[in-house]
Amino acid sequence: MGAVPVSPTPPPADAPRFDLPEIDAFTRPYWDAAAEGRLLIRRCGGCGRAHHYPREFCPYCWSENVAWEAASGAASLYTWSVVHRNDLPPFGARVPYTAAVVDLAEGPRMMTELIEVPEGGPRVGMRLRVAFRGAGAAGAAEGDAPVVPVFRPVPA
Repeated sequence: MGAVPVSPTPPPADAPRFDLPEIDAFTRPYWDAAAEGRLLIRRCGGCGRAHHYPREFCPYCWSENVAWEAASGAASLYTWSVVHRNDLPPFGARVPYTAAVVDLAEGPRMMTELIEVPEGGPRVGMRLRVAFRGAGAAGAAEGDAPVVPVFRPVPA
């Protein structure tokens, strides 16, 4: 039994979107920085550890003494999966894409998308650099979607 080819069908204009974060007063600095091409993480003033995704408390020591910090944008690939089918709009129109978990240079792991995958494929530990996909960028969602961090391999 062979694979059944799937043609991505664009979702109706009024379809719910599953790629848009809920931006609130707490996460607004993160999304504003991304729109400026900067990646932010949170660092705890109590234990000194960095974390991502942004939280109002440290997930390690529970301190509320946490602050935004600019990340370097350097990372290495921890793991990945090539997604060939996704029924949630608008992901179906983007397949195949490479979902990834990266280790940021500052320590935290981050879920993201790997772009510009080399022909030989991804490799665990490959060096990566942050890039940003915005409303006007290739592969970006249309409308008022926020700019999101993605990662691309660093040329050898």
